[in-house]
Amino acid sequence: MSTQGDIQDDILIIGGGPVGATLALALAGSGLSVTVLEARTKGDIPDDERALALSYGSRLILQRLGVWQQLDVRATAITTIHVSQKERWGRAMIEARESGQPALGYVLPYSVLSSVLAQAMDAAPGIEVLHGAQVSGVATTQTHGSAQFDLAGQPASRAAALLALADGGRLLESIAGMQRHIRDYGQSAVIAHVESELAHGHVAYERFTPDGPVALLPDGERGFALVWTAAPERAQTLCGLPAPEFLEQLGRHFGERVGRFTAVAGRAVFPLKLSRTSPLTSQRLVAIGNAAQTLHPVAGQGFNLGLRDAWTLAQLARNTPRERIGEQAMLAQYSRLRRADRAGGIGFTDFLATAFATDFPGLASIRGLGIGALDLMAPAKSFLSRKMSFGARG
Repeated sequence: MSTQGDIQDDILIIGGGPVGATLALALAGSGLSVTVLEARTKGDIPDDERALALSYGSRLILQRLGVWQQLDVRATAITTIHVSQKERWGRAMIEARESGQPALGYVLPYSVLSSVLAQAMDAAPGIEVLHGAQVSGVATTQTHGSAQFDLAGQPASRAAALLALADGGRLLESIAGMQRHIRDYGQSAVIAHVESELAHGHVAYERFTPDGPVALLPDGERGFALVWTAAPERAQTLCGLPAPEFLEQLGRHFGERVGRFTAVAGRAVFPLKLSRTSPLTSQRLVAIGNAAQTLHPVAGQGFNLGLRDAWTLAQLARNTPRERIGEQAMLAQYSRLRRADRAGGIGFTDFLATAFATDFPGLASIRGLGIGALDLMAPAKSFLSRKMSFGARG
């Protein structure tokens, strides 16, 4: 291996999860030299059955990468989103046909997406993947960036014109000038897979309650991916309840729109925070995906924002002269390209997470009026579905 000062790659991607793999696949065949440092060993796909909500725009990205056909067989389409308030009036139905789309989004197990993308990345032309690379730090100069890592028990380093940080933000504290701003919502999410008495009909439910939103996303033949927001102590209690009691409490909390809940599996609890990295870039380095932002799961925007980060960076790199990769002008252009989409996704999600979790007197009626008005305004619903599908440029 060359010394740290030798530039071995045009782009070094730190993290081979779905966002890092998307970036790598979008760069395949570009003529650029790309290496991915992936902590997991080859074939070691996380046993993670969490459901991801993919927007229609994310489906189009995955189609362009040539992997959607493999994912489609495991994906459950969302054709309608039902929005309501618990024990308050106001209801809206957002339908894919109103926007001329086959679906508003899709629900897919994280492990399936990770597996398909990892296999495609390993087979992609011009992409080198170093499996089992445990990155300990990064450093940058005016001419290149480098990563230090352990590989098969031996210390190693790799240098590139540009470092793309797709590791979820684990290394951010070691990067001068980049800060992670965290807002704790004071809530946790109980996630699980639940089965119901009635078929889902490809309808996703977003129900706002005084405790926070509860979402049911169609997942499989009759099931739903559940995201139930509650106070941290309450969430832990719910997670530990016997299944019959959990299902009974979920029924009381959500209502009877899908009938009785009959089974639950895979319960887990996650604290809910808004995390934003500022600035997005540093010398010879850019943060993408969860390293750039982590959002509240309401509206399912976080992961889709990360995929658009990767796609935008890849297209910019393809259109930048090779000798200019990683220079300040390119990084400034990336920040400009992502500004509106990122601000819109963060702002919209934060608004829903806070405004609809507040139960001040009279506010529920105002929210109900807004939801009801949305249901009567087809252009507004079409506009909202496009933004949820494609981001700021939708």
